[in-house]
Amino acid sequence: MTFDAHPRSNLIVALDFDSLSSAVRFATKIADLVGMFKIGKQLFTAAGPEVVRQVSALGPGVFLDLKYHDIPNTVAGAVLSAAGIGGVQLVNIHALGGSAMMRAAVQSVNAVSAMGEDRPRLLAVTILTSLDHKAMREVGISGLPKDRVLKLAKLAKKAGVDGVVASVQEAKAIRKACGPEFLIATPGVRPAPKAGAAKQDDQSRTATPTEAIRAGADFVIVGRPILEAADPRQATQEIVDEIAAAQ
Repeated sequence: MTFDAHPRSNLIVALDFDSLSSAVRFATKIADLVGMFKIGKQLFTAAGPEVVRQVSALGPGVFLDLKYHDIPNTVAGAVLSAAGIGGVQLVNIHALGGSAMMRAAVQSVNAVSAMGEDRPRLLAVTILTSLDHKAMREVGISGLPKDRVLKLAKLAKKAGVDGVVASVQEAKAIRKACGPEFLIATPGVRPAPKAGAAKQDDQSRTATPTEAIRAGADFVIVGRPILEAADPRQATQEIVDEIAAAQ
């Protein structure tokens, strides 16, 4: 996986659509401004691998965000299938699936390299950015979000995973603990709200693009601030410019 030096390579835009046609139509508008598009459960369930092929044909890579979390053998097979779809540069699993599951996923992506092909990089989701301390307690996860995230990041690195998905609030600690080569992708990234704007969001741990880059993030993942903008190209360019200024 290689990236150009342009700040757009740090930007991943989430294609949160429910059909192939609407996703491709939107992606076409901003493809030259972004590094990757994120295809999640909603879009992949509606359109399948074909959406990956059509979106990647626009130029940017694809982050296939399906968050696999199952027994090791099942996850290994799913990751191998995902790695075989052309254009996928990032694929993810849940760190909460445990070490054995993560090692099985690593073996799958490494098998792609053994066949002489470029493999996607594997990320482990730590704690969802929609979960705060109270929500974590409800599902039996003790401790503060930052502590749990850091522990899961270290576990993922030990298992051979390439990086993690974590909020900006944890990025600096992860970078210090896991080193400069460990990839960090940060969802919940939002431009600073304009005066008088109300927050209407289900993300609990958010930050601006500047905060994300300065905390050590390799990738900032942005969805609604671009998808719902009156001018998506302008909104995208403003975020790319902010990334550039923060580097």
